[in-house]
Amino acid sequence: MARTRVRFASLLALSAAMALALVTGCGSDGGDGDGKAPATAAAAKGGKKPEVVVTTSWEGAFAKAAGAEEVKVIVPQSVHHAPDYDPKPSDLAAVAKADFVLYAPFEPYAAKIKQAAGSKAELVEVNLDNDPDKVRAEVARLAALFGTGEAAASWTASFDTEYARLSQDVRAGWPGGRSPAVVSQVFTAWSAKLAGATTVGTYGPEAVTPAQLADLSAKKPALVLDNAHMSTGTVLPDSGAKQVEIVNYPDKDLDLLPVFRNAAAGLKKAMAGS
Repeated sequence: MARTRVRFASLLALSAAMALALVTGCGSDGGDGDGKAPATAAAAKGGKKPEVVVTTSWEGAFAKAAGAEEVKVIVPQSVHHAPDYDPKPSDLAAVAKADFVLYAPFEPYAAKIKQAAGSKAELVEVNLDNDPDKVRAEVARLAALFGTGEAAASWTASFDTEYARLSQDVRAGWPGGRSPAVVSQVFTAWSAKLAGATTVGTYGPEAVTPAQLADLSAKKPALVLDNAHMSTGTVLPDSGAKQVEIVNYPDKDLDLLPVFRNAAAGLKKAMAGS
């Protein structure tokens, strides 16, 4: 009888060991099936903050908002049109040390930088749009990659507070208390949203054609929200609309909030004179 109990206990122990091995092998924590947990920069480097290389200050601001502390910007501030930039050997050296390389789909040199450097960095395409909903989504997505969720949550809370304050301030300046009609370049639509403006037409990224010029002018917008980085001059010269140059790219400090503050100030100034 004692021998039977011993044998039964042995079988239970064996079953428990097999079950444990099966659970570990299945990777129930989201691994790739080989029993390894999903890789993150923080985990792979013993908890060290990830090193991030970005093509421009715009991606850099998203990375910083997401909690990245080591951020290297490739394209200098002096380059007005980032996609025209020609990478230098020093750029390739920076990429070689990176954990992540952030780029935008309209920047064709990003993949070339990574390939030429022979980097093992993860290439991450960023949706560059200052629409507040898209900003929140991208910051959260990048934070998940970086393992910096707490820092991203803190930044997002401050962003929400500042955005609400700026939006309220701009709306308080509506001429006659009515939402202004605006024409917006496709990459500055976020500023119309900030102002609570009524968008009656959009243009770009190509130059406005004569047919578009006539159509957009006929809508009698009070403001034209032009893209300072792709400006071709006065968009609707004979419409009477005031043109506001909207800047999408942050400064060297990679702080995205001043972009919204500057846009709000420009919109208020334009509306005050309309």
